[in-house]
Amino acid sequence: MAGMEPGGKVLVKIHVLGAYGGAMPGCAPCGFLIDDTVLLDAGTAASALSLEAQRRIRHILVSHVHLEHVQALAYLSENLFVPEGREPVSLITLPEVVADLRRDFFNGRLWPDFTRIPDPDRPVFAFRPLTEGESMTVGDLEVRAFVVDHPVASAGFLIRRGTSSFVYSGDTGRTGRIWAAAKEDPHLKAAFIEASFPDELAQLAAETGHLTPRQFAVEFGKLGRPDLPVHAYHMKPRYREQIRAQLGALGLERLTVLEDGMEVTI
Repeated sequence: MAGMEPGGKVLVKIHVLGAYGGAMPGCAPCGFLIDDTVLLDAGTAASALSLEAQRRIRHILVSHVHLEHVQALAYLSENLFVPEGREPVSLITLPEVVADLRRDFFNGRLWPDFTRIPDPDRPVFAFRPLTEGESMTVGDLEVRAFVVDHPVASAGFLIRRGTSSFVYSGDTGRTGRIWAAAKEDPHLKAAFIEASFPDELAQLAAETGHLTPRQFAVEFGKLGRPDLPVHAYHMKPRYREQIRAQLGALGLERLTVLEDGMEVTI
């Protein structure tokens, strides 16, 4: 459920199920639960939520097909399955990412096609392609998707409820359109931007479509809002201490480095 400030303003509450770009003890892959019913990326969900909480999820925003963003779809599909079928959970992303999920994930080889199981008319999951830049109503949220710079088709999202919105970069290198759209949004309250590798691995970050702390600062600067709360996520676990130190040295006024289990209110 959406929260309320004392004055009646609707809040967006985000539970960080997983904040990392990989997995180690204490570091879970990316998954952010918005107000119990919308999952933003699905690297982590089934292992972090009770079965009852998993059944409250009605929509999943998928940035791209890499495993640290989709692996929990496999376990959710089994946990949400009922033989008689149920109202499908919607998988929302760009059409190019839908094609990747059909070909590379729900293909009957890597994983059964739960967009047709148990019945094509009442499957566990149903795709809802989202054209770049267009707005889609997702529960009581308004969502827009934008292409970002990554080796596979990838989306970042601009998500709004009422007078509160935030931008989520997905996995990206240097990019532009999503920052331009977010900069024009008068309701923008926060940014979630990936920071995967330390500055010493800038070449690797560029080759794999990721950011280092120094590049993170450049991308954040494109919003023109140095006072905006910004949340860093997707650290590769083996480099997390390096990345945290380098992010801290940027001197950004309202930076939070996300950890599993945190809650963010926008």
